[in-house]
Amino acid sequence: MRLDASLPPVSLRDVPEIAREAEAMGFEALWASETMHDPFLPGALIAEHTRRMHFGTAVAIAFARSPATLAYTAWDLAQSSGGRFILGLGTQVKAHVERRFGMPWPDSVVGLLREQIAALHAFWHSWQSGERLNFRGEHYKLTLMTPFFNPGPIGYPHIPIYIAGVNTGLARLAGECADGFHAHPFHSRRYLSEVVQPAIAQGAARALRDRAAIKIATTALVVTRPEEDLFVRSQIAFYASTPSYRSVMALHGWQDSAEKLSFHASRGEWGEMPALISDEMLHTFAVLADQADLPAALQERYQGLVDRLALYLPFTPGDRDAFWQMLLKSAP
Repeated sequence: MRLDASLPPVSLRDVPEIAREAEAMGFEALWASETMHDPFLPGALIAEHTRRMHFGTAVAIAFARSPATLAYTAWDLAQSSGGRFILGLGTQVKAHVERRFGMPWPDSVVGLLREQIAALHAFWHSWQSGERLNFRGEHYKLTLMTPFFNPGPIGYPHIPIYIAGVNTGLARLAGECADGFHAHPFHSRRYLSEVVQPAIAQGAARALRDRAAIKIATTALVVTRPEEDLFVRSQIAFYASTPSYRSVMALHGWQDSAEKLSFHASRGEWGEMPALISDEMLHTFAVLADQADLPAALQERYQGLVDRLALYLPFTPGDRDAFWQMLLKSAP
């Protein structure tokens, strides 16, 4: 199980130092998210200022972009980094795609993302092989690629694609056509073992792929000191209030609590929500341990279920360095 780091939402001018320190600390990868900032721009700086560490998007919103824009950006980052870039794609939810990004929400989330991934491979194959671009799908017809717009072959043309998701449809799609699956931070050990893993296996079997070739990555919510309790309960409450994530709560029989959380969220009553997260829910969705005991607790929770693990704590040089060093030293 590899230990990765999460990039905090900082200015681009701060990225080089964070990247250098993360690599020196020993993290296997550094992931950028699409919340307050573009998730790809840090990648150019990470590629320039590191030599070993992988990096990627966890995640970029697929439906906010065309296959062409994704293909060009990923191709450039793979080339500039010597093949260390991982393209993580997520769908987000309807409200964000339509009302934040101003893009249409598809009738079939899985169908559109499957076609986007196929289109990416069509671009990359055309550029690497010199063959004509000729992709014809339900949503995209991509047939124009003249030499003026063709970046040409690179030394590391296989760009891993990770799909992010909560529910079984996207997990099956990852097994079918992706290199990895970003399991949402809102999960339990039971959800990973009983829902996510079987769905990935089903997708792999459908596509006659080796299940072991699809890596699972996730981010763990952790509580190592009392002042972190409220923050983690707030994050669990926020995620549990999202109707699209209701299946996680339903697996544990907490549908009523999820509906109450959704009601409070719809009214903007965010301060009321953490109190609805019981101690049992907290222990189910987060890892609680003293810092010294956290490595063993993480191993107990995730060993055999995930291949890559990050914490729901961004890495900032000079902040909790001893903690990160201890965690990396003890990583399985």
